[in-house]
Amino acid sequence: ECMSHMDGASAVVIKSKHYPGEIIGFKRGSPLIVGIVSAAEKRAKSPCRGAEPPHNANKVSSLNLRGDLYADEVFISSDSNAIAEHTRKVVYLDDDDIVHYQDGVVRFYNKSDSSPDIDTPSQEKVLHELEVALETLTKGRFEHYMLKEIFEQPESVLNTMRGRLNFETGDVHLGGFAANKAVFRQATRLLFISCGTSLNSCLAVRPLFDELAALPVMVENASDFLDRRPFVGRSDVCFFVSQSGETADTLRAMEYCREQGAVLVGITNVVGSAISRLTDFGAHLNAGVEVGVASTKAYTSQFVLMVIVALLLSENSVRHQQRRREIVAALARLSADIHECIKAVDGPVKLLAEQLKDSKSVLVLGRGYNYATCLEGALKIKELTYVHTEGINSGELKHGPLALIDENIPVIIVCTNDALIDRARSAIQQVSARKGRPIALINDDDAEILDAASSVVKVPATVDCLQGILNIIPLQLLSYHLAVLRGNNVDRPRNLAKSVTVQ
Repeated sequence: ECMSHMDGASAVVIKSKHYPGEIIGFKRGSPLIVGIVSAAEKRAKSPCRGAEPPHNANKVSSLNLRGDLYADEVFISSDSNAIAEHTRKVVYLDDDDIVHYQDGVVRFYNKSDSSPDIDTPSQEKVLHELEVALETLTKGRFEHYMLKEIFEQPESVLNTMRGRLNFETGDVHLGGFAANKAVFRQATRLLFISCGTSLNSCLAVRPLFDELAALPVMVENASDFLDRRPFVGRSDVCFFVSQSGETADTLRAMEYCREQGAVLVGITNVVGSAISRLTDFGAHLNAGVEVGVASTKAYTSQFVLMVIVALLLSENSVRHQQRRREIVAALARLSADIHECIKAVDGPVKLLAEQLKDSKSVLVLGRGYNYATCLEGALKIKELTYVHTEGINSGELKHGPLALIDENIPVIIVCTNDALIDRARSAIQQVSARKGRPIALINDDDAEILDAASSVVKVPATVDCLQGILNIIPLQLLSYHLAVLRGNNVDRPRNLAKSVTVQ
């Protein structure tokens, strides 16, 4: 009755003093998870049989449940991390599902059931067993989760690649993709649809897909995509990228694409999330739990996973084999490169943060493969410091942004070595000529850049399409140190949530 009067996304749990010992929860659009604490599932009224978890994930085991489920305790939450210390057994509710707990019995219904009551048979559900290491939910030796997650990136990108990329042969093994290679052969277009940091990761890999995929590639902001509702065809392959797998705008965009008959591919870090359950196939990041609201290791793992997908799509292209070998070799070194980068830039970035802590505005410039780096770096700084920060394609400087440059505004410019290095030199010289204070990210000493920059931060060099992974690290650390110096809550910035479950 209550559900029929509610519009929009919701996840509701109700407990009443008039019905002691009972609790009811239901959801539509927003995530809701039921944690079960009991050994009594062995005595379920109907036998259980094995079931493959979404996307063939190896981090969850599952059992199909029919009939009543007996539980000593029940936990209801919007996030499995909140209940991981209490139980590993969870049930993910689908839209319009209802869970009812009374006297040790858990029952599941759906709004579509005709007048569900205590005598209505419980719906079949899948009981998942989480494999979450509790130590990943603690800060360990670090002061904040975000700093811990930045320092975990050498391991998290390795976990994303583990078992999926053979560094010696260049072979790619992505379970869901391997069984659907014909989908890409028949595709006429690739669409990447996401929000926030995930959108920036899609922009980061777009140039590589343009180069290797031999298909038109579009990157869409999910909310703008929903506003426009553009044409989507049955031969389009739509990637939905989300750290949580529950991002509201991305889910609504996915529903729209499903209605148009497109192929749906999910990329998410959360096993059992809506995107992993409702897409046709996909892959999980395996980056580990990310607690800090400002995403760090999920961004770099999304970046790496989508690079692997691009390698998969080009595996039979003769003209791209040399390029593929170059990228695979760089991926093999990536974990060590990230470790070296963190070690090299943390000290200089701390000093830089001291200089910038009172800034009222910051600009971040770059182009080509590093345009996405600018957008993501600017997003991190504004999320954590509450300072206006704008990521700008340096090719647009003379079309307006140059009017902002003066001696008071810090300008961070990505000047690492790639095919566009001459244009990066031109950009930093333009900023310097307007009495700006350019801060350059560089690989090697460059006389022109050193002459124009007020300060530089050196990062290790890698292949151009992966350089953005190393370049984002000093910007992640800069946003962190600025937030600490300004006394902000690093792990929980104001007005923001880890999982954006409303439009």
